[in-house]
Amino acid sequence: MFRLFNETIIMRKRYVLLIFSLAFCAIEADAQSGTVSPKAVSDSIAVATVHHITDSLSQSLSTASDTSRKRNKIRTAVILSAVLPGAGQVYNKKYWKVPLVYGALAFPAYTFADNLKWFQRTRYAFNVLSARDTANYDNVFVQLKPLVDRGDRSGLQNYRDEFRRNVDYSVLAFLLLWGLNVVDATVDAHLKDFNITDDLSIQIKPGYQPVANTTGIGLVLHIGKNPANRLSPGR
Repeated sequence: MFRLFNETIIMRKRYVLLIFSLAFCAIEADAQSGTVSPKAVSDSIAVATVHHITDSLSQSLSTASDTSRKRNKIRTAVILSAVLPGAGQVYNKKYWKVPLVYGALAFPAYTFADNLKWFQRTRYAFNVLSARDTANYDNVFVQLKPLVDRGDRSGLQNYRDEFRRNVDYSVLAFLLLWGLNVVDATVDAHLKDFNITDDLSIQIKPGYQPVANTTGIGLVLHIGKNPANRLSPGR
């Protein structure tokens, strides 16, 4: 009887020892499966870093390419409009501006030619009167002969100087309008890729104002997809 009792105690001890052994092995296996080696961690970090650098580099290259392309378009528009008025507007496909450009330049060009013609007439009459060159009296313009007949040197000189100033003003106005033509082509080239669509919307909505700690009505500006458009796809 004692022998049977001892064997029972020994079997229980072996059974408990076996249970502890199995539990220890299970814990060890779980720890090994859940543990990540430092090399695996470093490899993951390296791969993530490489992907991030690649994405950033590709995005930077794309942005730089778009910027370079836009600068080339602007440079081309500026050169064309500087060489030939209206050419920059044609390049920007703003054809309706070409008549405006030439109409604006035509006025100072006409005043320049007219004032230059009268300047030459008054100068010739003044020289004839000053030199008392009666042989060339018939070449004096008919409207200026009364001044020559009266000997009005100061009147002829004033007219001559006035027409001379008008010639200079006409040249300055022509150059200014030419420069405005270049500026207009440059601005159009800058705004050529600027997209104005229904994605920009403004709405009036009631809501809570956290700054003033009150409830009121505010303006909401949506930049991107218009909520109204998303709700009505059949538009």
